[in-house]
Amino acid sequence: MASNNDKNKSLESWIWDAACSIRGAKDAPKYKDYILPLIFTKRLCDVFDDELNRIATEVGSRKKAFQLAKADHKLVRFYLPLVPDDPEQPVWSVIRKLADRIGEGVTSHMRAIARENPLLQGIIDRVDFNATTHGQRDLDDDRLSNLIEAVSSKRLGLDDVEADIIGKSYEYLIRKFAEGGGQSAGEFYTPPEVGTIMSRVLAPEPGITVYDPCCGSGGLLVKCEIAMEESAQGKGRSVAPLKLFGQEYIPETWAMANMNMIIHDMEGQIDIGDTFKNPKFRNKQGKLRTFDRVVANPMWNQDWFTEADYDNDELDRFPAGAGFPGKSSADWGWVQHMHASLNATGRAAVVLDTGAASRGSGNAGTNKEKTVRQWFVDQDFVESVLYLPENLFYNTTAPGIVLFLNKAKSKERQGKVFLVNASQVFAKGDPKNFIPIEGIQRIADTLIGWKEEEKLSRIVDHAELVKNDYNISPSRYIHTSDAETYRPIAEIVEELEGIEAEARETDVALRKILKQLGVSA
Repeated sequence: MASNNDKNKSLESWIWDAACSIRGAKDAPKYKDYILPLIFTKRLCDVFDDELNRIATEVGSRKKAFQLAKADHKLVRFYLPLVPDDPEQPVWSVIRKLADRIGEGVTSHMRAIARENPLLQGIIDRVDFNATTHGQRDLDDDRLSNLIEAVSSKRLGLDDVEADIIGKSYEYLIRKFAEGGGQSAGEFYTPPEVGTIMSRVLAPEPGITVYDPCCGSGGLLVKCEIAMEESAQGKGRSVAPLKLFGQEYIPETWAMANMNMIIHDMEGQIDIGDTFKNPKFRNKQGKLRTFDRVVANPMWNQDWFTEADYDNDELDRFPAGAGFPGKSSADWGWVQHMHASLNATGRAAVVLDTGAASRGSGNAGTNKEKTVRQWFVDQDFVESVLYLPENLFYNTTAPGIVLFLNKAKSKERQGKVFLVNASQVFAKGDPKNFIPIEGIQRIADTLIGWKEEEKLSRIVDHAELVKNDYNISPSRYIHTSDAETYRPIAEIVEELEGIEAEARETDVALRKILKQLGVSA
């Protein structure tokens, strides 16, 4: 009998083979917008078949089952208006047997499915499989036929694969795209082991709300649901599901997040739009809605938000005492949004650029980013900081950190921050490093229990953080090598870049003032 790992590998290989069937591995990432909706539709078709078979056992035939489902859509989760000539044939065969004008046929069928299912509108019908550029088909019928055949080779019904294995396969495919897609792909892909650590530490409980303001493909929200179910002592779906909420500004990625949620049968809502400038989740008074947990991996060091973007905010996201983090990096601006999105007992985990933990500390003069960081420490909202290994992320070799916030720290943890330097907890991979299963467990257990361990973790009093000018980087306090002066080069470079950016910003402001005074610079 095949092990779960073998089954998982088989499913991953099948999906990648499907991707490569279009135009080889090199160009596969270009076609993710075609591949993912087809795989998603195959899952819908196979589950619909399972539901029809269940009805057929009660009424005597699949023909009657089709008629009943058409008459009452509530009998099935998603009603698919795809009826084979022979009702005994799989529903997917309607798509598989398309012989000519295949792109037009697939597009028509997906739009028909969306019309019957409002939940799928804007998700399954976004892609035109018949689209052309300069008179040439983007995906010709021959290659589309190959893709359909590759997708047809595996059944994805209720008894064939579990929802989380489908999710892992999506994750695998997204990772493969990230390998080929570089910078842009990294925006919507968080290494799964990082998401697992974050979700386990946040320990979401049945029925609570979880929010990701820049949710990408929805992977972190899914991780929270899985962590909750795993901790429910084998009760699985008998416990109340999490209520998941996310916002994403790239339409294609927003659609991917919705597919991910639906395929996992999770309860939630993914909105589209720019969270920083227009967060969609509001309460009845128009104020920012708050949640039990917030989890996110925003794009690092966004530099296109100006002081006006912060100044014009009417949602009280940026407290006067904290100020704005400056134009060179919105990392702490995102942290401020997430903090404002937490209820009175809320907790958050956010992935940030390594420099966000230390930029400005030890420098002469003021630094806007450090001022915001100081506010969070002084208000005692920072619970712990995790320093990650290098070369995990697809859009950078920098290690990154995970910042954990808690609005209601326990009495024994008040006035302290728990720091974990996990820079050495990894295994070499190609093209990227990864944290092995035992490493994930070790890091999560350490963070949950606040366990101090030499060269790994330390509880640091606020007084020591103040002494170090609010540098909260674990690498500053926990040395993993014998050399006392060891600091990762990537972190030093990040700090230097931050100092240079701050200097440029100050120079521009000074020139502006001198110009107003009529003095030449």
